[in-house]
Amino acid sequence: MRTGRYVVFASLLAVLVAAAPAPAVVDPHTAGVQVALRARGLYPGPIDGIAGPLTKRAVRTFQRRHGLAADGVTGRRTRAELGRLGRPLFGRRVIRRGMVGWDVSVLQFLLSRRGVRVGGIDGIYGRATLRAVRRFQDRAGLAADGLVGSATTRALTGGGPRAASPQRARSMSRAAVRRALGYWATRYGVSPSLVRALAWMESGFQSHVVSPTGARGVMQIMPATWRFVEDVILGRNVPRTVRGNIRVGVLYLRHLLREFHWSKRLALAAYYQGPRAVRRHGVYPETRRYVRVILMLQRRM
Repeated sequence: MRTGRYVVFASLLAVLVAAAPAPAVVDPHTAGVQVALRARGLYPGPIDGIAGPLTKRAVRTFQRRHGLAADGVTGRRTRAELGRLGRPLFGRRVIRRGMVGWDVSVLQFLLSRRGVRVGGIDGIYGRATLRAVRRFQDRAGLAADGLVGSATTRALTGGGPRAASPQRARSMSRAAVRRALGYWATRYGVSPSLVRALAWMESGFQSHVVSPTGARGVMQIMPATWRFVEDVILGRNVPRTVRGNIRVGVLYLRHLLREFHWSKRLALAAYYQGPRAVRRHGVYPETRRYVRVILMLQRRM
């Protein structure tokens, strides 16, 4: 799911675990921290995605100056204090020319790591970044439209969905997934064929996948969306299981259908790019392709 997407991080700091020096851990999101801190005059080092001593010191200095716990972790409150360059997290929105933010910094860093010149990593999506995005998209066989949505994000971060850790993954056969999709769709008054088409588009009925942006399970649910469904729509907690994931996805789709006056096209677009973006900017070209494929799939489901 792309709606309301948050990239969830356990930590932005590299940990040394062996007596011999370990290779530096490169985290693109650390580059976002570095850009924001450099703009504040606190970080003089390179934008390298490595949470080294200079980065840690700059984060703690910034936190102390703003009355935050100086723990060196760039959490939600720290990012909010960083202003425009502290949000949104990468993968939460479709990035386009003219935007400024943390996600733009991460985008520029990832492009640079892929060998595409971006003309500087500053968190501002200008002309040079647009050219770089289009070059990368063309190289990756994508539509070179300069819009950084899910397809471009997957290509930049190494491909499609990755498996969850063995300890946490709980799989379900595709036949069982299909039955669960039909059950929850019928229970909540949503077309089963539409729900199945959406689930197939999102995950291929796979219950164990996690997207590069943190969306999970059959319906590719972001943590914030799960909380919204629990707190606002359902009013109670939903177990973090495969069936729970499907239930949350169906409830959220029904919510979007109601919000957009039962327009399947707009509800699916909102599922993909977020309802706020649909209301403010209309449906992006990449989103239109996404919706078109789901509606074609629905006829076969």
